[in-house]
Amino acid sequence: MKVEYKVLLADDHALLRDALANLVNGFEQFKVVATVANGHELIKAIQDGAKPDVILLDLNMPGMDGFEAAKWLQKEHPAIKILILTMYDSEIALIRLLQVGVKGFLKKDIHPSELNAALRSVAEDGYYYAHNTTGKLASLFQQHTDKQSFLDKAMLNEKEIEFLRLASTDLTYKEIAAKLKITPRAIDGYRDALFDKLDVKSRVGLAIYAVKNGIVTL
Repeated sequence: MKVEYKVLLADDHALLRDALANLVNGFEQFKVVATVANGHELIKAIQDGAKPDVILLDLNMPGMDGFEAAKWLQKEHPAIKILILTMYDSEIALIRLLQVGVKGFLKKDIHPSELNAALRSVAEDGYYYAHNTTGKLASLFQQHTDKQSFLDKAMLNEKEIEFLRLASTDLTYKEIAAKLKITPRAIDGYRDALFDKLDVKSRVGLAIYAVKNGIVTL
């Protein structure tokens, strides 16, 4: 008797979510047990009793995005395998997702047969990396002569990531300081340190970096 793998789908676009559910339910050995629109709904579905083997997780969702959802899953349900759907495949975005337990990555323009293969690989082998993703990961250090500098950029801490998110809004630096519960002088220090660390020269540069690397989604 063949094993049936349970899948939870998380995507904020209802039309795409429904189409994916129909597609996955048509794959042999796979059954969609829940569909949700963001990370908060994902947590509720699991707390309410959904027990997926694999979560097909969109990175870009409002309220609680795929990265935050993956971080929660890694802490609370590390046995659940996560397959990310995203349009962002920068090296730093991939590293951040690997750090929170993501087992595979898929671009949203893939063929259904690759989705089937990816789900099967994650369910049975524990991971799936498309050829382009494998190439990016394998050549990370070959592409960067200053490897430590590259790693420093990749390893942004939670405070730096939160600052980048807030700096990408229309909040003033004073308002950002209030949200982070630190002084305006400390905010100046975060900004200047990130200018140097990320090699950008303005707040617009910080926002572009955050979007390019999946830290902020549009």
